[in-house]
Amino acid sequence: MYYTNLMPLKEELSLVALIVILLLYDIFGSPKSLKYFQPTACILMGIHTLLNLFPGEAASAFGGMYHYEPMGGIVKTILNIGTLLIFMQANNWLKSEETVIRRGEFYMITLSTLLGMYFMISAGNFLMFFIGMETVSIPMATLAAYNKYQHLSAEAGAKYILSAVFASGLALYGISLIYGTVGTLYFEDIPAGINGSPIQIMAFVFFFTGLGFKLSLVPYHQWTPDVYEGAPTNVTAYLSVISKGSAAFVLMTVLCKVFGNLIHEWQAILYGVIIATITLANLFALRQQNIKRFFAYSSISQAGYIMLGVISGSAIGMTGLVYYILIYTLSNLAAFGVIAIVETRSGKLNIDEYNGLYSTNPKLSIVMMIALFSLAGIPPFAGFFSKFFIFAAAAKEGYYVLVFIALLNTIVSLYYYLRIVKAMFINKNEEAVTAFRSDNYTRLSLVICSAGILLLGLISSVYEYIDTFSRF
Repeated sequence: MYYTNLMPLKEELSLVALIVILLLYDIFGSPKSLKYFQPTACILMGIHTLLNLFPGEAASAFGGMYHYEPMGGIVKTILNIGTLLIFMQANNWLKSEETVIRRGEFYMITLSTLLGMYFMISAGNFLMFFIGMETVSIPMATLAAYNKYQHLSAEAGAKYILSAVFASGLALYGISLIYGTVGTLYFEDIPAGINGSPIQIMAFVFFFTGLGFKLSLVPYHQWTPDVYEGAPTNVTAYLSVISKGSAAFVLMTVLCKVFGNLIHEWQAILYGVIIATITLANLFALRQQNIKRFFAYSSISQAGYIMLGVISGSAIGMTGLVYYILIYTLSNLAAFGVIAIVETRSGKLNIDEYNGLYSTNPKLSIVMMIALFSLAGIPPFAGFFSKFFIFAAAAKEGYYVLVFIALLNTIVSLYYYLRIVKAMFINKNEEAVTAFRSDNYTRLSLVICSAGILLLGLISSVYEYIDTFSRF
């Protein structure tokens, strides 16, 4: 095998090298040197991100099983940035007494799931895709059960792995049906054999079930609230952002590349799934008191909005989807960063316990407010423009009723997001969370997230103004 065949895999090879370095450091490092494991992991992850910051040219390897595309490279960079931010926010949790496992394992398991996402994004063959999906699922269950001596965490890991196994089995059955009808697993060759037969439509439904689980789309969402509540908060953040973002991009890629001849069938299925996902998630979010379960339903709702880019099946929809993933990553990580700090310092997770937080921790309250305004889609924050672009992509394809329903649900989501803002800034609490100072890594991550939300919102507004002006 010529080594030039490995050149398109530079991002995967870089990540594997990072995992190996951290593994050797964790095994052979002295107890004194392991104190610097967290900053070392963050620095190396930052170097990996910078080395792969700009996308390269399209290329393929291993006879077409692996395809590198510039848009996929951009998504990988977004995932890298989100993972780095989570590493920075996890410092306090990993140092706490409840974490009895070696801290290095968290970083290596997390990077292993990231490697699986890389393979899913660049897969040109269903076999490569399935290997990547399983590389994500199995370590992810380990992360959910990381605090194994806590009942909720162990329960979250068990629920996740059982649901993941069932979803993977259905997806694999769908892939086998595709192979049985077209005789190949290569994405480039499958469309020629897709004729819309009932067995192929059934194959698509089974395959869609597997990715619907990853995205927490209704009706595949039942695992999400329990796992989000039971898993460590930083793991919950990773589940809600990194895993969901990669799955959304992969789903759109496969639908357009493989099932393009069934576009009317899968658009009809997505139409109903989007409405059910956004509406049911918003209604259940209104009832939540635990803030992690609240954000679980919020993430389900956000997945429904992301699918608006997928259903368009257009280049504009793909661009809007990738931009939405970026803004959602920054917004959700800012919110979960605050939740993790409050939980670590006070153990409080109910929304009512956030009453009066501004009086004791004004900076954290402002960061949370910025994140919630962005998630709600309030201008001039970046979340408004991410929703605008993805709504525009769907509307351009004629889905006016669907966009209107999504807009109505946005009003509902505005109510429950402002409920937390009201608790922090308006409600009084004689037993408010005490004032405290978070560590430098967490503060830096929150500054990056907040600045990203504000700056991207400003840039988006300028771009939209220029685009509108140029039409006259």
